[in-house]
Amino acid sequence: MKRFFMTLVATAAVVACGSQAKKSVSLPQVVQPVEYSYKVKNIYPHSTNSYTQGLQYVDGVMWEGTGEYGHSEINTYALGDEKPQTKLKLPRNEFGEGITLLGDKLYQLTWESNVCHVYDVATGKKLRDFRYAGEGWGLTSDGEKLYMSNGTANIYKLNPETFSREGTITVTLRGEPIRFINELEWIDGKIWANVYTTDRVLIIDPKTGVAEGMIDFTGLLQSEDIKGDTDVLNGIAYDAATKRIFVTGKRWNKLFEVEIVKR
Repeated sequence: MKRFFMTLVATAAVVACGSQAKKSVSLPQVVQPVEYSYKVKNIYPHSTNSYTQGLQYVDGVMWEGTGEYGHSEINTYALGDEKPQTKLKLPRNEFGEGITLLGDKLYQLTWESNVCHVYDVATGKKLRDFRYAGEGWGLTSDGEKLYMSNGTANIYKLNPETFSREGTITVTLRGEPIRFINELEWIDGKIWANVYTTDRVLIIDPKTGVAEGMIDFTGLLQSEDIKGDTDVLNGIAYDAATKRIFVTGKRWNKLFEVEIVKR
């Protein structure tokens, strides 16, 4: 992969009233992301029935939203559990996508049904549905607002009480918009995002959309663990209390605790 960093600053001469003044004009920056690899710290079992769409770790419990028509669920489990506990099931005609917990509510996107389900975390009771335009892919929260991806280069900032859009972040990598932004996780003020069909996770500045870091998870799942229906890397969870980071994939048999290492 080519490595480059380029900052362009143009200085224009402005002539006014017979005198010459110099004015600095900043052109858009092309930012080279910091590149990372990983170290595996711990390995936990993960259900190969789980077509992972959303992952979040809260108070010692892993929450996982899964996809596929007829198999979309929200499950919970403690690290090390062989079998997850099913909390919620979607109707057979809905394909589950990203999830996030915010306060006492659990939000769950659907792929093409244009609906976000909202549940009470304690009881699992559905509180309401929100409608939205386009597809639903990934979902996360900064503790106040929601952030949603839809498979494009855009991440939308949403009001959790109305699901109305309050801003759009266009994700760029080396100055160019990058599509297929998928599962999201808020980690220490940044948005981490899977890039669908790749082994890459981007670390995104939510103010600018610039991908400031890029993690290459190539080889995380060993070849002997890959079966015919094993799918791509997807799923990031963060334990804020201990700073642990977890990643997995669709129908992977393992969930990994990883340490990010600068190349």
